[in-house]
Amino acid sequence: MGMGHVLLTAALAMAMAAAAATASASPAEGIQPLSKIAMNKATVNLHGSAYVRATPALLGDQDEDTVWVTAEYGWENPSADDWIAVFSPADFISGSCPNPSRYPGEPLLCTAPIKYQYANYSANYLYGGKGAIRFQLINQRSDFSFALFTGGLENPRLVAVSKQVAFRNPKAPVFPRLAQGKAHDEMTVTWTSGYDIGEAYPFVEWGVVASGGRRRGNPTRTPAGTLTFSRGSMCGEPARTVGWRDPGFIHTAFMRQLWPNKQYFYKIGHELSDGTVVWGKSYTFRAPPTPGQNSLQRIIVFGDMGKAERDGSNEFANYQPGSLNTTDRLVEDLDNYDIVFHIGDLPYANGYLSQWDQFTAQVAPISANKPYMVASGNHERDWPNTGGFFDVKDSGGECGVPAETMYYYPAENRANFWYKVDYGMFRFCVADSEHDWREGTPQHRFIEECLSTVDRKHQPWLIFAAHRVLGYSSNSWYADQGSFEEPEGRESLQKLWQRHRVDIAFFGHVHNYERTCPLYQGQCVTGERSSYSGTMNGTIFVVAGGGGSHLSGYTSAIPKWSVVRDKDYGFTKLTAFNHSSLLFEYKKSSDGKVYDSFTVHRDYRDVLGCVHDSCFPTTLAT
Repeated sequence: MGMGHVLLTAALAMAMAAAAATASASPAEGIQPLSKIAMNKATVNLHGSAYVRATPALLGDQDEDTVWVTAEYGWENPSADDWIAVFSPADFISGSCPNPSRYPGEPLLCTAPIKYQYANYSANYLYGGKGAIRFQLINQRSDFSFALFTGGLENPRLVAVSKQVAFRNPKAPVFPRLAQGKAHDEMTVTWTSGYDIGEAYPFVEWGVVASGGRRRGNPTRTPAGTLTFSRGSMCGEPARTVGWRDPGFIHTAFMRQLWPNKQYFYKIGHELSDGTVVWGKSYTFRAPPTPGQNSLQRIIVFGDMGKAERDGSNEFANYQPGSLNTTDRLVEDLDNYDIVFHIGDLPYANGYLSQWDQFTAQVAPISANKPYMVASGNHERDWPNTGGFFDVKDSGGECGVPAETMYYYPAENRANFWYKVDYGMFRFCVADSEHDWREGTPQHRFIEECLSTVDRKHQPWLIFAAHRVLGYSSNSWYADQGSFEEPEGRESLQKLWQRHRVDIAFFGHVHNYERTCPLYQGQCVTGERSSYSGTMNGTIFVVAGGGGSHLSGYTSAIPKWSVVRDKDYGFTKLTAFNHSSLLFEYKKSSDGKVYDSFTVHRDYRDVLGCVHDSCFPTTLAT
């Protein structure tokens, strides 16, 4: 093992120790790797003996959105803290720069890179002054350049820059995200491109897949709406400064009047002024079942996945250690589930906008084929004095704008991230834990309406979901607060959950797995642990926050209501076989195997049966 690898291993070990220390302090903490770069201290000192060469210069075929590029580099004074950065756009010096100049005429670095790697990742760099690293690039609507820095991340000094490299069509439509619409027979598709509406008309072409995989009849073309946002939409640093990157244009089209459970094909495209079309890739999806439909229905739920880099860059192995494993298990198992709920903390971009593109690329094999429903987390929304419930800086100045624009969800007001989804025998009530949920608020009224308007004889499985733990968690940070929940988390909600017989309440935010007994007012209502039947008398609370981010611990004194815990990366799966039989499974991301499960067997009369605080008063009249 070379000295470079020894130093890198030591640095990684220190970072992992630091991450473990912060994880026990709060379930929401973590250090975005790009934030470690002191861009305000960066200087430019291009050196004649230093060089960076990137090949190939022209990237990918016409519809290829992901490529590998080799960066070769060297200079005469190599050191262990030298690093290679990838910038996009390629011209990252001066321009409209948020960093203050220390003296007139000083060239400034105006934006953070989209990724980086230490130069001694190439084994011989410290000894011979030459190295080569392969980076994975995705199409992000602009060109790229590679830069060699010395001085470490704390005092970066630019010594060499490569020539630009670019995709054949940087504006091409990429990374579709399906989502169920407001109606059960409606599927939306959202994607990103470099085409404004004045340059090209965005649309989706779609139709039914007949038996044998053939396309039936003439496809339908449906136009898409186009949104974007500006630096001025961001609420603070770094999103308004070195973390800013133009998001391109986000397009959403609605495929309506779908036949339940039918297989459909679709292809996104942009029609140019001369009538030619720039196409994206072709995909298929299965239309949702009608509300109450009795068919096999399988649902994935998890939170806090984040993103990682398959080329090993950015130290994301420490920041989101389980992210790629979770993604890969879900891609491998694509044929065995129908819809995904990612309940907050998506890329952990924390104000570095380039990471949203990276995240949509990572989950595209899932989101392009299955509805990918998202919830708002603290790392999407929270920023002081912006109308949220928590006055903290967890979003890095994004204040919800990228999440609310990059993904579609069927909310009445996209600034209020709460909505319902009817999926066959399920109803999901998705809450927004970053806005006030207490009695008397608009969100509390939504939650009560969502829970109270479902017809349980046809949709027996009622699910509540939110990012922060509004129910129960034995996480050490919550235990230290003495609440085992977010402050004021369940006080305004537990009577609603009980009155309307919520089966399961899912939460993220805490980066582990935990399942409670069926519970009301802190008390287990049954001693059963794995098979529940008969009258429904409490809600099961599940923390499914082990999607990928650094793990959270538990208190040493485990409460009686905590049935199963696992400090590992994983996700959960619900399978409804019919109106009376439900299977819950927790799977680890490392191998996709089941490590916890329970079943529910219940008839409609068991939902109607009265238990404590669940029924309205009755009369003695006959």
